[in-house]
Amino acid sequence: FKIELTDEQKEFQATARKFAVEEIIPVAAQYDRTGEYPLPLIKRAWELGLMNAHIPESCGGLGLGSFEACLITEELAYGCTGVQTAIEANSLGQMPVIIAGNEHQQKKYLGRMTEEPMMCAYCVTEPGAGSDVAGIKTKAEKKGDEYVINGQKMWITNGGKANWYFLLARTNPDPKAPASKAFTGFIVEADSPGIQIGRKEMNMGQRCSDTRGIVFEDVRVPKENVLMAEGAGFKIAMGAFDKTRPPVAAGAVGLAKRALDEATRYALERKTFGKAIVEHQAVSFLLAEMAMKVELARMAYQRAAWEVDAGRRNTYYASIAKAFAGDIANQVATDAVQIFGGNGFNTEYPVEKLMRDAKIYQV
Repeated sequence: FKIELTDEQKEFQATARKFAVEEIIPVAAQYDRTGEYPLPLIKRAWELGLMNAHIPESCGGLGLGSFEACLITEELAYGCTGVQTAIEANSLGQMPVIIAGNEHQQKKYLGRMTEEPMMCAYCVTEPGAGSDVAGIKTKAEKKGDEYVINGQKMWITNGGKANWYFLLARTNPDPKAPASKAFTGFIVEADSPGIQIGRKEMNMGQRCSDTRGIVFEDVRVPKENVLMAEGAGFKIAMGAFDKTRPPVAAGAVGLAKRALDEATRYALERKTFGKAIVEHQAVSFLLAEMAMKVELARMAYQRAAWEVDAGRRNTYYASIAKAFAGDIANQVATDAVQIFGGNGFNTEYPVEKLMRDAKIYQV
């Protein structure tokens, strides 16, 4: 496990950091207030090469490893996790095509994303099935050379902005069929007849991210849009999660680092009882604990990403990284609000937004 960064990795990290500080942070609060989709920032991230990092070079992408993608993600999340989630959702939507798509599917659906700023989405979660992927009810029935899809998806990031979806549906009607054989993964064009996109959900945090429900009513998908084979969908979905959990953890670390930096800066400036509050032991100890947590969470996601790039299954490390970093983000953001005192409860200061944005990492 090696964590010394190469010159190329440092360059990607520096570019993302500069973009976050100079372009995301100045407008993040406004996007949070309005819930408006941050399209100008997404276009700029695309221009800088900070989006679609996983797309293979054969499809016109950068073909970066998980480790590099996580470095970029942490820096973007430092600016705003709402913006970062909108960008990272592309990687989640693309991942099934990257790991299971044939050459034609990859060039058609991944290639177009390197030609212009474009979004995709991962349609798995349903009103009654989130983490319980095997419980999804959306059905796909084969009719000739097509599949007809009926069902409802919920909490789909980029749901109203995507050009295409990865969709998981049940193709085996037998309720006793094992999950490993019951589900199929499809690529679905977002403008297909029968797709009804729901309203944008206004969430507790990460409000500029586009989250919606989507109804599929007699949506016809050609058989060539099946990923790998009928019945392989569950395996594909789980494989995508293994590769995308480290970036989720990296996003949580970026938020925690931002909260630590904001709290440290405030503690150096704010004075009580004749001295800066950082000189009060209760505050300095709290900052020290926050710093320890951030560093350890960063090491967790880097180990998980490193395992992926080494060609090994990373389920164990990815699960640890995501769970631990999510908890740390919430703890550090809460502690940052505490250090800000009454000001931390006010929207004129940045930490209340960080506290709201952090919660989704634990849900």
